[in-house]
Amino acid sequence: MQKETIAIHAGYDKKEGYGSMSVPIAQTTAYAFRDSEHAANLFALKELGPIYSRLTNPTSDVLEQRFAALEGGAAAISTASGQAAIFYAITNVAEAGDNIIISDKLYGGAVTLLTHTIKRFGIEARVFKSKDASNLEEQIDDKTKAIFFESLSNPQIAITDIEKVVEIAKRHGVLTVCDNTVATPALFNPIEWGVDVVVHSTSKYVNGQGTAIGGMVVERDNLAEFFKQNDKRYYHFTTPDESYHGLVYTDVPLPNFCLRIRLALLRDIGATQSPHNSWLLIQTLETLGLRVEKHSDNALEVAKYLESHPKVKAVNYPGLKSNEHYEKAQKYFKNGKASGLISFEAESFEEARKIIDSTKLFSVVVNIGDSKSLITHPASTTHSQMSEQELIEAGINPATVRLSIGLENTADLIEDLEQAISK
Repeated sequence: MQKETIAIHAGYDKKEGYGSMSVPIAQTTAYAFRDSEHAANLFALKELGPIYSRLTNPTSDVLEQRFAALEGGAAAISTASGQAAIFYAITNVAEAGDNIIISDKLYGGAVTLLTHTIKRFGIEARVFKSKDASNLEEQIDDKTKAIFFESLSNPQIAITDIEKVVEIAKRHGVLTVCDNTVATPALFNPIEWGVDVVVHSTSKYVNGQGTAIGGMVVERDNLAEFFKQNDKRYYHFTTPDESYHGLVYTDVPLPNFCLRIRLALLRDIGATQSPHNSWLLIQTLETLGLRVEKHSDNALEVAKYLESHPKVKAVNYPGLKSNEHYEKAQKYFKNGKASGLISFEAESFEEARKIIDSTKLFSVVVNIGDSKSLITHPASTTHSQMSEQELIEAGINPATVRLSIGLENTADLIEDLEQAISK
């Protein structure tokens, strides 16, 4: 099936149950087992089925199957938020004494999670240049467990040299994790380019309405073989897990990465997505392709306007031919479209704040991907936890303004920006 069809039909058989056309919400904490043997079989993985909604839920299962199909993955697991998805993806492979290598162009919340919070778990984060991965290989050692990057970064709107990152990672037997939140599976599938694991904040474009918080982890097919080939680096997948009756994950004929998150991390940490949010995301996923195409078209029009404005010093949008990432956008993304995120540099910090406070249609909001257009000041909001030096290295300065272009008529959006910039 093609993506538009997958987004509407995958993972759900409407002929089951009462034939409901809308996927039902299984709004329950627990499930009645047929008998004690059935319960024991489920816990021992001799049978598959719902056990407890911290681990599994029928509504979430539909969303996970649908999302895995959209990303071309073997399996997916939903989480309470995008941050939870990142945390699970990293801690699923890394432990105290290990290191991860992260892109220099990341969402601020991901930076603080991966360089500060996870540091307290004894995991070191090293930084590589996403533009060309020129300093990536030299930082890999036998304790490197993952290379983490964004396909389309927020708020720099930069595109990683994905092909080079994957080539280096495969040569050294290191897992790659790509955050595909901004590009979405409608524009880009990292797994098709050799990436091992994909994460999302489904709160953004997948939801598109600002109504649900959620995250997703997707794994490629046959990661079990990858773990076996690199068993010293990823021994906890190939040796018995004492917390689960000596289970060896690579011996189980199920996708290993999501299975371990479900049986170990969801079980113990519990950052689980609610069934109601899964249901909301199932509805909005159906229109993702249409919406992202419109977001992209609108953003390109607005970016062209900003590029021509004398009071705008620089515009970051890969859909512009003048942008340094334009060729990568043409190479990686469907029809060269670059989603709905734009950042631009005003003449000063004061000017940036004035523009933000003067808009009328744009709402001052730190989310992205809504049908409504949003505006924010990254240095003082989403990336405010970063030091001045970290902001410089990340390509963010006090005059940077970020726009999430919605689905309104672009003439209205441009008129709103014009009056705000020209004041």
